[in-house]
Amino acid sequence: MHTSISEILKEKSLKPSRRSLPCLAQSQTHPINLNHFLSVPLSPDPKPDLDDLSQSISTSCSLLPPQTVLSLWFHKKDVKDSYIEETEVSTCETRANPTFLLQKPVSRGKKQSDASGLLFRDGKKRIDYILVYKKSSPQVEKRCTFEKNLRAEGLMLEKEPSLTNNDIMFVKVHATWDTLCKYAEQMNIRMPFRKKCYFTDWRSKTLGRCQQIKDWLPKNPMKLDKEALPDLEETDCYTAPFSRARMHHFTINNRETFFSNSTRSRIVHHVLQRTKYEDGKSKMGINRLLGNNTYEAAFPPHEGGYKSRHPIKTHGAQNQRHLLYERWARWGIWYKYQPLDLIRRYFGEKIGLYFAWLGWYTGMLIPAALVGVFVFLYGLFTMDSSQVSKEICEANTTIMCPMCEESCKPWTLSDSCVFAKVTRLFDNGGTVFFAIFMAIWATVFLEFWKRRRAELTYDWDLIDWEEEEEELRPQFEAKYSRVERVNPISGKPEPFQPFSDKLSRLMVSVSGIFFMISLVLTAVFAVVVFRLIAMEKFASFNWDFIQKNWQFATSGTGVCINFMMIMSLNVVYEKVAYLLTNLEHPRTESEWENSFALKMFLFQFVNLNSSTFYIAFFLGRFAGRPGKYNKLFNRWRLEECHPSGCLIDLCLQMGVIMFFKQIWNNFMELGYPLLQNWWSRRKMKKGGGGGGGGQNVENKTQLPQWDKDWNLQPMNAHGLVDEYLEMVLQFGFTTIFVAAFPLAPLLALLNNIIEIRLDAYKFVTQWRRPMPARATDIGIWHGILEGIGVLAVITNAFVIAITSDYIPRFVYAFKYGPCADKRCLKGYMNSSLSVFDMWELKNSSEFRYCRYRDYRASPWSTPPYEFTLQFWHVLAARLAFIIVFEHLVFGIKSFIAYLIPDMPKDLCDRMRREKYLMQEMMYEAELEHLQKERKKNGRRYHHEWP
Repeated sequence: MHTSISEILKEKSLKPSRRSLPCLAQSQTHPINLNHFLSVPLSPDPKPDLDDLSQSISTSCSLLPPQTVLSLWFHKKDVKDSYIEETEVSTCETRANPTFLLQKPVSRGKKQSDASGLLFRDGKKRIDYILVYKKSSPQVEKRCTFEKNLRAEGLMLEKEPSLTNNDIMFVKVHATWDTLCKYAEQMNIRMPFRKKCYFTDWRSKTLGRCQQIKDWLPKNPMKLDKEALPDLEETDCYTAPFSRARMHHFTINNRETFFSNSTRSRIVHHVLQRTKYEDGKSKMGINRLLGNNTYEAAFPPHEGGYKSRHPIKTHGAQNQRHLLYERWARWGIWYKYQPLDLIRRYFGEKIGLYFAWLGWYTGMLIPAALVGVFVFLYGLFTMDSSQVSKEICEANTTIMCPMCEESCKPWTLSDSCVFAKVTRLFDNGGTVFFAIFMAIWATVFLEFWKRRRAELTYDWDLIDWEEEEEELRPQFEAKYSRVERVNPISGKPEPFQPFSDKLSRLMVSVSGIFFMISLVLTAVFAVVVFRLIAMEKFASFNWDFIQKNWQFATSGTGVCINFMMIMSLNVVYEKVAYLLTNLEHPRTESEWENSFALKMFLFQFVNLNSSTFYIAFFLGRFAGRPGKYNKLFNRWRLEECHPSGCLIDLCLQMGVIMFFKQIWNNFMELGYPLLQNWWSRRKMKKGGGGGGGGQNVENKTQLPQWDKDWNLQPMNAHGLVDEYLEMVLQFGFTTIFVAAFPLAPLLALLNNIIEIRLDAYKFVTQWRRPMPARATDIGIWHGILEGIGVLAVITNAFVIAITSDYIPRFVYAFKYGPCADKRCLKGYMNSSLSVFDMWELKNSSEFRYCRYRDYRASPWSTPPYEFTLQFWHVLAARLAFIIVFEHLVFGIKSFIAYLIPDMPKDLCDRMRREKYLMQEMMYEAELEHLQKERKKNGRRYHHEWP
């Protein structure tokens, strides 16, 4: 029910009751600020808002003579009708003659220049969304119908030609106040209700004293100065789902700023997704129009430029984009914390959560990187003093068996001295400790992220939103509109996918996944064959340097070939995953993203780690022995490990792939968009603009904002999937094979420091502004991270037990060493090598006996070449270590997860307190409103619920 302005102005504010005193004391201006809003009824048919003219008429109607009011009203109606007529004529004439808007002179007065491309031509209406189409496009009928339906939904449109391309036309979209209120209520958008009231207890007093002590301490250089972020100092308010019937409950100080820019863009995007362009239930949505080239692009505009001629310290930020660039995206502040609240306000909660998770992950990498460096330094300092390395380097008389059977000759064990010393860097006593540490670190990281996520969810007011029913995807609604069922939550009918249809589509998708994984394994098999061929060629190479270091050459070339195959197959996997996900027809947008993300992770994880698993667990395990080597296709002899172990091959594989993949990803994320934007600016300066011979614009600052944004690159079509996928794969490299490469956390830390600022620079300067979206968590990625943590424990146990020589050295020191009491490794190298009689092969070698890496009996034993007792002792020790290691680490992980609650206790208390206060304030606000209505009607009222 609405009242007139004159009646409300005569009302006196009621004295709040005792129950409302704690909170209403902080929001005394609430009833007065809402007076002039309560008099404007929300008409069911949205109409264009004429801003200052409309407000002046409505607020002054009680003070002007009737004749003046009528004249102003008719003048307002004429202006409104002329504006609608101009827009309709522009649309129809554009349909008939594509060059109409180019022939018509465009007014570029003071208002438009001041607007910097963020307002309509009248300089008042804010641009909430930009649609881009080509005038040469044949889809005129669909576009006109779509735009007509948009106006029927309450959106206002205005067209503007591009200054750089005569074939490009921009459609500026503005959502009126009534339209925003209507869809904010439908979308259950939470808006400010009252200022927050903080409960003071002994904990708050204690924290206050601690804060006074902190003020005396030196300032943390990583923290952002609050004076540098003035926009973050906003009123902290309780929020509630918006309702037009209870609009008097909300703190509406200014209609223009009540809905933030990101919220306005989200509402307009919601309308664009559900507006029809043809008759039929499936003919709807801006995504389909983008797919059939009716429109070229659709995006919310940036809030002006990101650079300014004046320094921000003296003149302040000209807009939020400029503030984000200066305090977040610049490389000079790489050591500063991220302004997460500002990121969330500009890009939405979904992108804000990504950067919050990335910053948390980067901070947690610091202790892991330090421990990894200490383990590496321990191996470096003990490299020369290692007993195993000394024995290999001094084995000048130990003859090793040839590495190939045709042109290879026997070689001495001392030739691999450098190889043995490098292996010591990564295969030492600290490896086991570091593997256990990283398994615990992964658990601590995930558990504390749950707490951090809970705090962000509370601070960003997403607690109640995660319990709301998510909207259906327009594609799902269009596909299954004929079959409906009642939603068990809302009780309303909605489209339904039959179980048989869902099962059949899921089976096709799973078959596609297995086919792509088999393709990956085929590529790995091809790399294995290449390594076998390269091994023989390098071992018999004419150049002595290559012949002596044939294992480095084989591993290096194999890794490079594997890396090129990995990067080439990633493009195919992305397209296949997109097709399979669309084939499944997920019900909601989050289900689509989770399904697509899972497929992309499976494809790329197998593609990236399959060769690493081969080197870790299969290389040299089935090579056989001299005189009875196993051969692939009876032609190529299987590759075997170096006498000092296979761990160095695994380390080389991880280091090369991790280093070059990070460089490639950084180039594709920033270098490629920079090149594309540079090429667009180059064409724009030449006047081509990609077609049509646009105007020659010398200075980019002369362009309106919509033209500048059009020349930027669009965000990835899959949203943040690629960003999360890159970091999750890095997390896998950091944890799964960390026992073989302790420097992995350090490389990940250095990369993430660059990645944060690189992504920030890309989002602020190189990409169009993405549609702000809400989210309460990182989605399916959290479950994937937990799965990687479990896999990391198992993998590291097998790497230490099978790939490294830790267990064989341990068994020798305690059982077979000459000084078992002192546990030394003297004579270990000789114990790990077996003897072979080369004269059995009937060759003309000058040496009769050679050594090879295995635990087998000598040729003069009966029977010869059988596994010795030491082999079975080592095998039993390896299996026992795997069982003990896994149970110990999993027990520690479970205990830590039990000790760390998912939500801090003080946060639970604050949430319960807020829920209680919200109920009180809702009661008092409704009571106050009803008391005003009764007093206006002359009825008696009481201080109780009516």
